[in-house]
Amino acid sequence: MSEQNDILAELTRILEQRKGAGAGESYVASLHQKGLNKILEKVGEEATETILAAKDAERSGDKRELIAETADLWFHSLVMLSHLDESAESVLNELARRFGVSGHDEKAARSK
Repeated sequence: MSEQNDILAELTRILEQRKGAGAGESYVASLHQKGLNKILEKVGEEATETILAAKDAERSGDKRELIAETADLWFHSLVMLSHLDESAESVLNELARRFGVSGHDEKAARSK
């Protein structure tokens, strides 16, 4: 699991670095310069593509497209977090906090 955490930490570092680059230098920089609405549009697009890939994977048994689309969704979600000065670490901390908490209890607590 450490190698995956290293990948996530390195990706977070690179995203922060590219945040301030010129739009012509980096795809991530171009997204930041276009603003939050463009980033959210990409997150929504990737979420839809992930859903469709999951449906296709269930029918075909081939999960390669599902993995690729999920990677795109995670990537664009990380760009969104970076744009809002947050990080994957915050999300991981929230997931860790939820360990040992019933999903029903956690959801009910958010509804209050």
